[in-house]
Amino acid sequence: MEDLRYFSTHFSAKSFIFAHLRKTVIKSIEDVNLFKTQLLHWAQQFREIIFLDSNNYPQKYGSFEAILAVDAFTSIKTDYYNAFEDLRQYQQQTKDWLFGYLSYDLKNDIEQLTSHNFDGLQFPDLYFFQPKKIFLIKENLVEISYLSMCDDELEEDFEDIVKSRKPKAESQMSNIESIKIQQRISKESYLDKVTQMLAHIHRGDIYEANFCMEFYAAEAEINPVEIFQKLDTISEPPFAVYFKNHKHYLLSASPERYLRKEANKIISQPIKGTSKRFEDAALDLQSKTELEQNPKERSENIMIVDLVRNDLSHTATKGSVKVEELCGIYTFKQVHQMISTVTSEIEPNTSPIEVLKTTFPMGSMTGAPKISAMQIIEELEETKRGLYSGAIGYFTPAGDFDFNVIIRSILYNAANKYISFSVGSAITALSEPDKEYEECLLKAKAMHEVLTN
Repeated sequence: MEDLRYFSTHFSAKSFIFAHLRKTVIKSIEDVNLFKTQLLHWAQQFREIIFLDSNNYPQKYGSFEAILAVDAFTSIKTDYYNAFEDLRQYQQQTKDWLFGYLSYDLKNDIEQLTSHNFDGLQFPDLYFFQPKKIFLIKENLVEISYLSMCDDELEEDFEDIVKSRKPKAESQMSNIESIKIQQRISKESYLDKVTQMLAHIHRGDIYEANFCMEFYAAEAEINPVEIFQKLDTISEPPFAVYFKNHKHYLLSASPERYLRKEANKIISQPIKGTSKRFEDAALDLQSKTELEQNPKERSENIMIVDLVRNDLSHTATKGSVKVEELCGIYTFKQVHQMISTVTSEIEPNTSPIEVLKTTFPMGSMTGAPKISAMQIIEELEETKRGLYSGAIGYFTPAGDFDFNVIIRSILYNAANKYISFSVGSAITALSEPDKEYEECLLKAKAMHEVLTN
């Protein structure tokens, strides 16, 4: 088996000098949507890519309309063992922009937990890279930042990106007719497992747990850019991500923020509560109102808010943990969601990695109490979560960060031709197994649609 514990570049004094030397220019853009498309297609020449798109979704906390980072100068790839400490060292040494992900199974680095379920994707547990080339889009401007080792390529690259008014046609189109989506857990088995989870709740082992199941396709080939653009178009989420690390791909239409750091302020925005969208305006409003008033949905959201408050308290200054918004209702193209916002303040010298480690994995994807919920999840689920219900995002040179929750996402290993997407719902004492199953199918709809037309 490949040894995952390494920094992919041997660090030297020269490496860190480069890390602090970036050439930055600002360019104006006539058509932001066209430019984003051109950027994404231009980026395909690189082994490492991350493209983050807010889809102009109105939100209080946000920095950019979109970000593209490509071409690793340095990177870290590791299994879960000692992963947060390795990341802390890497982040402190580079003091530069870093982009990457934390998989759900980093829980095993934090607690005495294990992950033995089936894994068809074989992604590393943690991966971050320091890009040579970054594009930061805000309104009609793009800030382009290149490491000094390649800054002579900046103007030529920009011309290559914008000179073509239409992106080049992709050499490979997804053969969606041949993709056969299978369900890892049958409906009968799902209902039985949720009943077992309810028994844990009635015994007092847990109050709530997020139970998930996988949909997958084996021996399948897709064009990741094409599938991502379809998924993004039908969802338009605030935390969309296209990620490529050689043969590993994440195509995410996530609506949820895990954690954001702005100087000394930490922001968490857990989602708990989902209802269907309708084309008929009256039915759609009714669905939204019913979500807002639903006692089961509100109770599960409030449970997770309490868990998040407790998690943030580990690094918060005294009395600084606050609930800015409780059970707010937000509308997306596919669903209505119930979202709360919890904030805290930290001391200036608090490590950003410590803030992540003391809150990970996010409460919205685990349950309460968190450790017991994760143990029961591992027993009842049949797939290793991996990236699903982990987080992907970035660190700035100043140590700020922003990470989403990896949900509503398609994962693809092009080497072994394996496609996977998972969905879940929060099980509480008020849960009805059949309704939880229907909620899972609702959440799976967009991913299923783009993969099977």
